[in-house]
Amino acid sequence: MRPLLSPLSWALWFGYAFLYVPIALLILYSFNESRLVTVWGGFSTKWYGELLHNAPLLDSAWLSVQIAGLSATLAVVLGTLAGLALARFGRFRGRTLFGGLISAPLVMPEVIIGLSLLLLFVAMEQWIGWPDGRGMTTITIAHTTFTTAYVAVIVQSRLAGMDGSLEEAAMDLGARPAKVFFVITLPLIAPAIVAGWLLAFTLSLDDVVVASFVSGPGSTTLPMTILSSVRFGVSPQINALATIIVLVVAAGIFVASLLLARRERQRRRDEQMALQGG
Repeated sequence: MRPLLSPLSWALWFGYAFLYVPIALLILYSFNESRLVTVWGGFSTKWYGELLHNAPLLDSAWLSVQIAGLSATLAVVLGTLAGLALARFGRFRGRTLFGGLISAPLVMPEVIIGLSLLLLFVAMEQWIGWPDGRGMTTITIAHTTFTTAYVAVIVQSRLAGMDGSLEEAAMDLGARPAKVFFVITLPLIAPAIVAGWLLAFTLSLDDVVVASFVSGPGSTTLPMTILSSVRFGVSPQINALATIIVLVVAAGIFVASLLLARRERQRRRDEQMALQGG
């Protein structure tokens, strides 16, 4: 008699359980009546109601979302340009140094990144008077600095594995490099750009080490608020907020997947029509 699941399947299911059971428990205990997050006291939605009246927690969550959105967008622009330079410009002078600078944040400890950026911001404030203190601006710049590296690696990998014959054919037909990029290259690497934006958004939203160095009074992000509340016991309101974030992120990923799948189907239909027409 054959086993129902092979060892590989057991390992796969164990990995899924290790990743997603804690998230499922977090969502479950957001509906807990008890104030103790580890003791079930019955089903209740009162923590969602109390969350709406917790202004400091909501303000920190909104600040984190704003910083994550801005830094992810800036990281996508800079990372796409960096990935394009590394994948398409060949061996130019300083390429090794440029590639090393791009990939350095991937392996550098966050403590070093946060401390170096703090020293930079302090020196800039003394020399030119900007930035005026530490706050949302400095956190956004700091998060853009290390998330750009992730976007650059993703875009570079996509460009390296992409067939360049379409770009060459467009240039042979007289298209300028800028038009080739926006009409042909950009749509082809759109999945990588979306993936890079989502990864940068998640890394920014999750960061607490770098933000602790470059933040100031009145600019407390959500991870910093949660970390400070751990000393006194995590409130079920944080479970409720985390549940809302998980659902919003899951919905965003689902919609993005549908749009990318639709664009891929459209691209395949266009290629088939072009082949049939030829």
